Amino acid sequence: MTPDMAKQVLTATAETVLARRYYLKDSEGNVTETWETLVRRVADAVAEIDRPRGLFEELRESFFRMIYHLDFLPNSPCLMNAGTDLGQLSACFVLPVPDSMDGIFSAIRNGALVHKTGGGTGYSFSRLRSKNASVRSTQGVASGPLSFAAVFDAATETIKQGGKRRGANMGVLRIDHPDIMDFIVAKADQNRFNNFNFSVGITDAFMRALDDDDEYDLIEPSTREVVRRLSAKVVFEKIVDLAWHNGEPGVLFIDTANRDNATPQLGEFEATNPCGEQWLLPYESCNLGSVNLANFVVRKAVDYDRLRTVVRTATTFLDNVIDCNRFPIPEIEEMTLKTRKIGLGIMGLHDMLIQMEVPYGSEEGRELAGKVMRFIREAAEERSCELAEEKGPFPAYDGAINDYRPRRNAALTSIQPTGTVSMIADCASGCEPYFSIVMVKNVMDGDRLILVNKYFEKVAREEGFYSEELMGKVADSGTVLGHGDIPSHWQEIFRTAQDISPADHIKMQGCLQKNGVDSSISKTINLPAEATRGEVKTAYISGYRLGCKGLTVYRDGSRDNQVLNTGDSAAKEKTAIVSERGPVKQILPDTLSAKRYRVKDQYQKSVYIIVCFDENEKPMEVFAKFPFDNRVDLKDKSTMWTTTCRLVSLALRFNVPMDEIIKQLDRSSGHMLDLPAQLSKLFKSFLAGTQKGFSSVCPECSGVLRFEEGCESCRECGYSKCA
Repeated sequence: MTPDMAKQVLTATAETVLARRYYLKDSEGNVTETWETLVRRVADAVAEIDRPRGLFEELRESFFRMIYHLDFLPNSPCLMNAGTDLGQLSACFVLPVPDSMDGIFSAIRNGALVHKTGGGTGYSFSRLRSKNASVRSTQGVASGPLSFAAVFDAATETIKQGGKRRGANMGVLRIDHPDIMDFIVAKADQNRFNNFNFSVGITDAFMRALDDDDEYDLIEPSTREVVRRLSAKVVFEKIVDLAWHNGEPGVLFIDTANRDNATPQLGEFEATNPCGEQWLLPYESCNLGSVNLANFVVRKAVDYDRLRTVVRTATTFLDNVIDCNRFPIPEIEEMTLKTRKIGLGIMGLHDMLIQMEVPYGSEEGRELAGKVMRFIREAAEERSCELAEEKGPFPAYDGAINDYRPRRNAALTSIQPTGTVSMIADCASGCEPYFSIVMVKNVMDGDRLILVNKYFEKVAREEGFYSEELMGKVADSGTVLGHGDIPSHWQEIFRTAQDISPADHIKMQGCLQKNGVDSSISKTINLPAEATRGEVKTAYISGYRLGCKGLTVYRDGSRDNQVLNTGDSAAKEKTAIVSERGPVKQILPDTLSAKRYRVKDQYQKSVYIIVCFDENEKPMEVFAKFPFDNRVDLKDKSTMWTTTCRLVSLALRFNVPMDEIIKQLDRSSGHMLDLPAQLSKLFKSFLAGTQKGFSSVCPECSGVLRFEEGCESCRECGYSKCA
């Protein structure tokens, strides 16, 4: 570090994430890096490309300052692998799945090689012939796309990306494939295809049929013949129903994406990467990075001069990454070098708006976000055109076909998930609003630790409405709205993801898409638990009409839970046994509302925790179901689990304070994934008000997984289900 450069201080959470996932380690697992040495490793490796041009020293310093001070962060594979023997720096890949056994299993092999080096893969299964279609070579019938998707899923399950990132896939099937109905319902059982996000590729023709309440054609891929017709309304309602249930399948507007295909002469888009923000041609890859907008606000205004400088440097950095990359297979290298796509995105959008006192869900907020995104795109293109003059345009550029200036990169911008890198930068992820402003973290000794958003705490202290009591109330309610002590102006500024209407979420995505995003956007349209299927339908149609290229909706509490039995209101009336000197024990009715929750134990076996609730959503009983075999030690464990659940249930029915139950569970927990720890984590989330219904539990630290940016991620350790 140069003497005049201020030391960058990271948060404790950032250091935890870096030590867990990014810092290099020795053979015994000891960390051998700091933030400074990691950034130097990355900056030097990426600047090395320009050593022959005499620019190494200049670029290594500009790259270092930009990353070290958190103005820009590249995607995780670059931070992990730059300057190492692995050297694979891209995050996103799309691999073709041809309609042949050789082609299918070559795709599985190629996907495994990608996952091993830290990338995520997208597959379109739309080329595969439909179930029961004839196969001439064997005189038999085809098993269909889903049967092969299951093989891809099983292969992914065995591989952990680069030792640090878990395999993740996007599976796409066109709406006009004959097996589309089977695909739509494939993830209704949440124990299947756990390594895939599924999305339906929706065409303009389908949307026209939907508008006209008409039927549309299903086309057999192997013959290109129309085999039957379906009601667009019936198919769309099935998509909506499944998305309402658990957020999948998502939708990809495939014709909208192809209208912005910068190299149509090379082929059509078929699929995206796992989180949907990168439309790529078969065998293309893309390396990503995000500008931290939180760092560009000065006295409630955007510092556009400094933003331009960072965007230009980031564009140079990402272009250099292509040349110093070590690609998993030759086909990916060849295609990537033809188009040289990069994905420059943003994070900290909500931080920027908060500092400028502009509500995220307002028209002013959208206009400002659109202006900044457009500025970033223009600055990136300016630099890409200069690089084309210095080094040549991307090889697939054809002035006779392409109606834009020669530039170095066929695509420049996207907005990707920034789950772990935004934790390093201590800002809101991607273009998402903050998920919460005040949280409660229950530590092992039973203490209740209140975590307050840094901007909210600053405002509250400066304006005199900060108090521990108020922060606790905000944490318990899960929102700043409705608290009389908080001025209404700040209630609007600090609205979180759940407080912003679905319509405003979609409008923000549409605004960003049309104002400078070449590819697409990974964003979640948050819906309240009580949202109807009609609201999901409206979200999808609105997204299409606003020009979005894909959409993910998530209804709060809908994933990883299942209502087992719901009695009517009369059946829920409860009575109590009252002792003159003792506590009150609730007598439960014959039927209770319940939710099933799937977690992993310390041996990575699936465990189902079932919690029953009274009419006020208060937990009253707990059961655990473990898939035991006939081993004696597991039977003993079953007895222990049953006893633990009975004691916890008894405490709940006697109205023992939940924090006391949590304290005892923490004291009896011997492993972060054993039953007491899992129950403690669930009850902590109830106490903190962070679970309206159930979220998933992080399989690595037992933290609460949140659904945002199109995937589930843990804000405690950085784990992401979608890589």
